Amino acid sequence: MIINDNNHGKPTKTELAKSLGVSRQSLYYKPTRESKDLITKVQIEKVMEKHKSYGHKRIAIELQMNKKKIRRIMKKYGLKPYRRRTKKPLKPDDLNKPATIFKNEIKGFCPIRPNVVWVADFTYLTFQGKFFYLATVMDLFTREIIGWSVSVRHDRFMVLEALNMALSTTKKLPLFYHSDQGSEYDSIDCINRLQENNITVSMSTKGSPWENGFQESFYSQFKVDLGRPDQFETFGELIEAIHLQMNYYNKSRIHTSLKMSPVKFRVLYYSKSLISNSPRQRQLV
Repeated sequence: MIINDNNHGKPTKTELAKSLGVSRQSLYYKPTRESKDLITKVQIEKVMEKHKSYGHKRIAIELQMNKKKIRRIMKKYGLKPYRRRTKKPLKPDDLNKPATIFKNEIKGFCPIRPNVVWVADFTYLTFQGKFFYLATVMDLFTREIIGWSVSVRHDRFMVLEALNMALSTTKKLPLFYHSDQGSEYDSIDCINRLQENNITVSMSTKGSPWENGFQESFYSQFKVDLGRPDQFETFGELIEAIHLQMNYYNKSRIHTSLKMSPVKFRVLYYSKSLISNSPRQRQLV
């Protein structure tokens, strides 16, 4: 190393840079990435506090940042969305049940407007050691939950209540109603209700839950956002929380494929559409 005797044995910046083989300006550089990452980390944590199940893609949309940057910082600081899984209850009514006569009519189908395809399913939750069930109906185009029902039993009345709410909410009829082959959806009452209104019944192939993957995905995230049911003291408080969570999903939660909430997407669609009414307007039976 070059030593400058006139500087009390300390090399000048120029001499030090030359001996290190770097530019003089680099000796003045102070890294800023760490401080910037810490600022972004705080922003991510604020989003995750409000949206517990948001992964890096939704957080990037919320913060209007690059998703690769968000993923890097989340990995760097060990930030992970909350995940929750519970044991699935048995469905004795569906054991050894023969395949239905209805086929998957929406396979490879992509609706271009609301109220073309509705998809239906139900899931389970546990409260104070007991199972209860949530049935929903989703518009496949907007991803909006347009009907739902909560019950201590998974039966035809539960899925019919969710269907009736969807019909009442939209005041319109879908062309297709898709579900799995569960005994609840394959019941005479449910099939009659659909066929009375000339709604085409569509069902997933037996043992193929991925054919109704939109609902499966919804429930997976819904349970995370709802949190542990046992955090509520009464069943009434839990029901209220479910309704509030539905409102949050429809109006506030960013859907990754839509880049916005389902309700915002629906409103935007109709504001841009020259035809606000469906070409297939019919009266409910």
